[in-house]
Amino acid sequence: MNTSSDNSIGVALVDDHAMVRQALSSVLSDDPTIEVVALGGSRADAVRIAVELEPEVLVLDYNLPDGTALQVLEELGRRDSGVRVLVLTVHETRQYAVRVLQAGAQGFLVKSSALDELRDAIHAVKEGGIYITPSLATQVLDDLRRPKGAREGLAALSAREFELLRLLGTGMGIKRAALELNVTVSTASTYRARIMKKLGLTSTNELIRLVLEEGLVE
Repeated sequence: MNTSSDNSIGVALVDDHAMVRQALSSVLSDDPTIEVVALGGSRADAVRIAVELEPEVLVLDYNLPDGTALQVLEELGRRDSGVRVLVLTVHETRQYAVRVLQAGAQGFLVKSSALDELRDAIHAVKEGGIYITPSLATQVLDDLRRPKGAREGLAALSAREFELLRLLGTGMGIKRAALELNVTVSTASTYRARIMKKLGLTSTNELIRLVLEEGLVE
């Protein structure tokens, strides 16, 4: 059920900051070919809106109070949703872009460029294309073209390992991180061991330092 009128593109905006949602909605209101059909502020909102309203494009913040864009994409994948997803983030690093595109998103946009690029990005993904914020496009495409077995460092981590790395990088303990990811402590510990091996790390301090240096947390 596409709730947009006429031939306009039905767009849903999900961001945990009301001011950001309103700012983006205001920018899009100037485009007669785009209609904002829903606003949300959480992972649960994103899934509900995508399933119940079926907007053509879901503009989704990476970090939400009850999860991340990767978790939303995983849920929509299980539900075989046809909604095209454009992920927004404050993190201007190719690792985020690679992760969300591998998880099924059709676009990745850095928030600092959103006001200038959002309309073009929405049109691009609606037409079946992939949109990557220009400053990262070359690096991201290079990573995506690399065979999985040839990936090294952060690129070698699975989606769950990457999410656990981010959580541990904030100083969060393994039990709390397991709860956040909805996995057992044993599973989270296995992920942590894989992370340490793949990244050549020997201590939690090294892990936290790497996360900070790579700009993986706010």
